[in-house]
This record gives sequence, structure tokens and C-alpha cells, in this order.
Amino acid sequence: MEARCKRHVAILMEGIAAFGFATAGRIRFGRGTASEAVDAALSFGRRVLILRGGSVAWVDELSRYLTAAGCDVTEVRSSGEPSVEDVRSAALAGRGAQVVLGVGGGAVIDLAKAAAALIPSDCDVMEHLEVVGAGKPLQADPLPMIAIPTTAGTGAEVTKNAVIAVPDAARKVSLRDDRMLPRLALVDPALTDGAPRGVTLGSGLDALVQVIEPYLSSKANPLSDALCRAAIPQGIAALKRLAAGEDPAARDAMAYVSLSGGLALANAGLGAVHGLAGVIGGQFGAPHGLICGRLLGPVLAANSDVLGASRRFSEVQTWLAEGFDLPETGTFTALSALLDDWGLERLNRWIPEGTDLVETAQEAAASSSMRANPCALSQDALENCIRAAL
Repeated sequence: MEARCKRHVAILMEGIAAFGFATAGRIRFGRGTASEAVDAALSFGRRVLILRGGSVAWVDELSRYLTAAGCDVTEVRSSGEPSVEDVRSAALAGRGAQVVLGVGGGAVIDLAKAAAALIPSDCDVMEHLEVVGAGKPLQADPLPMIAIPTTAGTGAEVTKNAVIAVPDAARKVSLRDDRMLPRLALVDPALTDGAPRGVTLGSGLDALVQVIEPYLSSKANPLSDALCRAAIPQGIAALKRLAAGEDPAARDAMAYVSLSGGLALANAGLGAVHGLAGVIGGQFGAPHGLICGRLLGPVLAANSDVLGASRRFSEVQTWLAEGFDLPETGTFTALSALLDDWGLERLNRWIPEGTDLVETAQEAAASSSMRANPCALSQDALENCIRAAL
């Protein structure tokens, strides 16, 4: 019996490909965990740089507590997705800081990660950016960074990159380094309570896409699979409830789905939705979450057309159909109609019909996110995905 068990274990292990898994140094999840930020910051030093959005009043309280504890606090406010100039300004403002806090949506946290990475460096951000920059490794270890998300969407609190807009190139690209993972992620769903419906649905769609794409990814692994299998149906249910109105329990679930997506994408990659979204956002300025939501159905349909019958695609289709009350046939097309019913805009607000999409599709095909797509999509297929979202 013992020999048989050992043989079965060996067979099982032979079927698991080698993989790695990296994430933030420590994660704290749950309502009230944001209150741990002061002690956490003090453990790294008393010269503190806070990168923040403008919509969460709690950050004012955090700044007061840090000051009362003897900290020298510098605040930088940010709105919208960070640009190259925003990164330069934040890094300059943070010279001399010992710890960086990012409190806001994914864009703010990305700016904080970029600032923490560049403050110890003598190099300009363009020296390190992918695709449009030199892509050089960081000169030095980043400053300790604490991520505190106030939206449930990007999972940026547990990823090793920062998405930066480069207006001169009309692109959004990543500053990426394994050392950019935050030292601590404080995921407090209470900070997302009362967010506007449009923000909630846009960021929630991004979170949902970020557990679906890693599950279908060519780089999926057992740990990312476990996260995604649990998070996909949970995210669908939470998003449906939040589309109907404010719901604290659904806020909690969506924050967990967002965290799961960040963990999964950082270790299994994404796919064509994000490959297209980065280029479309850079060229046309549409909101990232909305782009992802509008592209999800068309990209799933395009991938399934190439791959044919697939257990994972069937699972995703079933989860979407059952969770959103969509038909079992034509589920991916029906998803677009559901977003219409929710009042979410189509991409033709930013991309006029008749726009030449050749360059957009070509740039998307070369993006880092596209490498993990479960199949190769043709130029025509990528253009058709965009047109279906208009």
C-alpha cells in the first residue's frame, strides 16, 4: 500500500510544470486593516511620502496621525493614470523619504510604486520603461512601499509593475521589476464603500477580467488556478449585486476578487483583453476598466473560435451565464448587451466608427500581455474585437 501511494504521488508531481509565485511581502485583508498603516510606516522610518487620490477623506486622518507620531510627511495628489511627468514630479518630491505610501486606486498605487523605485536612482524613468524606453533594470532597490487600495479593480497592491502613460508615444507601458512588489498591502474594503456606481462597475469589470485572463492564460499554474476558480464566480455575483445598488458584503467580495486578480496576473500573466486595453487607453484615452469590460466578450469569443472546445472556456462561459443570467448559447455576445443594460458606454465615444485600427492591433499584438493569451489571434481578429466593442 505504501509503495502504491508513493507511486501515485510521483505520477501526480510529474504532471505539474515548474512555476514560481511572487507577491507583496505581507498582505492584510479585512475591514479595519487600514488603521495599521501608521505603525507599519513607522517601522520603516519617519520621513514619509504619501501618494494619494483626492476622493478618500481618510487619507487626511492618516496624514495627521503620522505627523502626530513625529513623521515628516510629504503629500502628492494624483488624478488619472500617471504619466512620465507625474512620475518625475513624484520622485523629486520624495527625495529623502524613507517609506512611500500609495493610498488610492490602481493608478495612484502605480505612481507610488514608480516613485519608490526611482527615488533612490539617478536615472530618468525613461531609462527603465518597457517598449518605448531603454528597459534597463533599476539601479538600486526601491524604497519600502505600503499599498492601500481605495477601489476594487487593478490588484496593483500585489503586482511588480507600474503602468505609465507616455503621451509622446501615445502608449501606456510598464515600469517593471521584481523588487517593486510592495512590502505591505493593506486591503480594507471599507475604503471602497460609497464609491460612485460608474467607478465601481468599471473597476469591478477590470477585477473580473483579471481573474478570467490568468485562468485562461498559457502561463497558468496551480496556485493562480486555485485563486481564479474561487474568484471568478464570486466576482460575477458581487458585480451583479453592486450594479443593483450599494452592498457592503459585495464590496468585501469585490475587494477580495481584486486582490486575487493581482496575485494571479503577477504570476500567470493576462491576455488579449489587456494587450488591447493598454494600447487603446494610450491612443484614445478611454477608461481602462471600461475598455476591459467591453472587450471581454469579443476576446473570449475570438479565443474560443481559435481553440474550439476547451474545458476552461466552458467553465468561464458557464460561470458568466449562470451568474449574470445570460443564455447558455451566445453568452459572450450577451455579455455586451448586459453592459448596455447597466448603462455603461461603448468605446465609440472615444474611437469614432471608421477609425483605422491597423496600427492599434499591431501594437497590441506586440504587447507583453499578449504573450500569455491562450492562442495567437490574427490581425483581423484583434481589429474585429475592437469593432465589436464600439
